[in-house]
Amino acid sequence: MATRRKKQRNELNYPDWIMNALAVLKPPEKLTVSQWADKYRILSELDSAAPGHWRTSKTPYLQKVMDAFNDDFVHDITFCAGTQLGKTSAEQNMIGYAIAQDPGPMLVVYPSKELAKFTSEKRLQPLIKLSPELYKHWNERGSTDLELTFDTMYIALVGANSPAGLSSRPARYVFFDEIDKFPKWSGAEAGPLDLAAERTKTFYNFKVVKVSTPTLKTGNIWQGWETADVQYKYLVPCPHCGGMQELEFKQIKWPEDADETEARAAAYYECKFCHEIIDDRHKPQLLREGEWRGEKKSKGRARKVAFHLNSIYSPWLTFGDVAAKFLSSRNDPPLLMNFINSWLAEPWVDKSSRMQSDVVMEKQLPYERGTMPPQAQLLTMGIDVQLDHFWYSVRAWGPHLTSWLVDYGRLETWADIEVVLERNFPDTNGEIHNINLACMDSGYNTDEVFAFCAHHLGLVVPTKGASNPLKSRYQVSVIDKFDGFGLRQYLMDTNQLKNFIASRMSIDPGAAGSWNVYRDVDREYCDQICSEQRVEKKDKKGRVTTGWEPISSHAANHLLDCETNNALAAELLGVRYLMEPEEETEKPQPAADSQDDNWLDVDDNWL
Repeated sequence: MATRRKKQRNELNYPDWIMNALAVLKPPEKLTVSQWADKYRILSELDSAAPGHWRTSKTPYLQKVMDAFNDDFVHDITFCAGTQLGKTSAEQNMIGYAIAQDPGPMLVVYPSKELAKFTSEKRLQPLIKLSPELYKHWNERGSTDLELTFDTMYIALVGANSPAGLSSRPARYVFFDEIDKFPKWSGAEAGPLDLAAERTKTFYNFKVVKVSTPTLKTGNIWQGWETADVQYKYLVPCPHCGGMQELEFKQIKWPEDADETEARAAAYYECKFCHEIIDDRHKPQLLREGEWRGEKKSKGRARKVAFHLNSIYSPWLTFGDVAAKFLSSRNDPPLLMNFINSWLAEPWVDKSSRMQSDVVMEKQLPYERGTMPPQAQLLTMGIDVQLDHFWYSVRAWGPHLTSWLVDYGRLETWADIEVVLERNFPDTNGEIHNINLACMDSGYNTDEVFAFCAHHLGLVVPTKGASNPLKSRYQVSVIDKFDGFGLRQYLMDTNQLKNFIASRMSIDPGAAGSWNVYRDVDREYCDQICSEQRVEKKDKKGRVTTGWEPISSHAANHLLDCETNNALAAELLGVRYLMEPEEETEKPQPAADSQDDNWLDVDDNWL
């Protein structure tokens, strides 16, 4: 059959130059970026631990990111990602696709000229040489390290610190690599992103691609994420219940007192829906069956899309690797910043922009843990329910909404909670007090919480945080699940209650209305109270509201939730109406009995 085809072609007797011209006019294969990479991309030993043919199936989360390059309506692609995910390889696949399938002048911008030269030598040129589909277009002799020339296009590689390189030529494609490491200004001119983006004005079909790990919220990549028309996150199904969820650091669990080595071996992922264990053996299946889901931020066609992915998704990292990395960096701010930026792909929040735990440490007063000042009149207890344990805090209240921390801790069983509920708390005068009201979060183990509250009716009430702002601090609903009565559940506006706690911290310790803690309070308590920050949000109509968000996904906020429940319990008890005790006035003492018979204490002329 092959001989017959060759004979038929020879019978046409066209000159070679005509055949070459026809070959040029042949349209390129209709491929997406991911399909092109699977067919033509060869990984070199210089940029991969597994050199050879590229396989998108190894990192399936990259497929949609790369194929966004093929969407005619999308002109701006932002990929905010952690390390060990293949984000640079995805960017290089787009570059290779453009050379082979849809050529046009290209600008690739790196943080510095030195890095641009290094990347050209060690990554881009090997990429071209290893792929026959790219190499046949390359004019190697006419190329330099910072300008790669092809038969139908060129690639200029520049440093973000070079204004001349950024503004010297037009470009249809602009790629930014690690843009959060770019200098803010390039000499006396505009910023590097603005200078480079100006080069695309003459092309209606331009593409701008930004890839980086984040640094701060004001950084380039996070701003690209926040200003995108559609924000995509990769959701994976639980192998047990099928619930689609984003992989989050707070769901990685390990023994509480484990060191790095023990955490690396014992860590697992807990499904946020069914709470079953997901281990590393499940990860390949999770990645294959995952999908990108986007939140649309603007009307009309999306021109700017953004993708966010943390390193927990990496097929080369285990859940234990992530846990061990956190444990090795949590006590060193620079290392912790690197973990949050490069592993969790989240912006670092400067401590000066949030309430620091030192603020809570300064609220210490000279009374001991487990006791309460004599001016306190009521005791509340806030309980945060987790999958297999509980956190609690006990707070005393007095006039003017003044409050004092009495105790806090972690409990393992329902019986442990009952022990605290029945415990005697003495004040500094020796008078005994007991818990007046406890508020228990019903987000986890809801039915068990309801049963426990029904068994301790009048002492413990179930609560739940409202998903939307409330007009008042709480609302009441009746749960018809128990024989003979309906249990009252309290839906609370957590933002209002956290605002209340924050406002009380501005009052000097010990003053009327202050929010106080006992002597030598642990730093753990203070850190958890300061695990969230108040942020402003603007809706589509321009209305500005404030809310509370975790400073990062790793920050534990259980005790803040306990104190929020304490604030609600105080509200339900009417603490705001407590009065100062009236001072007792001394009554006049009767005269001592005389030894005579004048027991009526009158004179002789009383008649």
